[in-house]
Amino acid sequence: MSRFRVIPRVATTLTRQQMFDIVRSPVITEKATNVSEHNQVIFRVALTATKRDIRAAVEGLFHVKVAAVNTIRVRGKLKRFRGRVGRRSDYKKAVVTLGESQRIDVTTGI
Repeated sequence: MSRFRVIPRVATTLTRQQMFDIVRSPVITEKATNVSEHNQVIFRVALTATKRDIRAAVEGLFHVKVAAVNTIRVRGKLKRFRGRVGRRSDYKKAVVTLGESQRIDVTTGI
């Protein structure tokens, strides 16, 4: 398989329930608020979600135009509690860059 394969652009149609399943919650941290100055919002998303799914879900839920989507898979850490080893679950973050003059206020909800 070639590195330069072309994936055809197909319009992603999602139901409202699928959109809520993809976009789990906004990330509200100091770094996420600093990134919001550059017209970006960070969400926790489903592990199986693709960039196209995330774009369609954010555009459908918040009625904004998305310029770009970057994703990060975060592996869970090993933690110990009273000598027993546990593991936090893996999750995926999406950094969504919005178009010009587009805003999402994550503190108000949908």
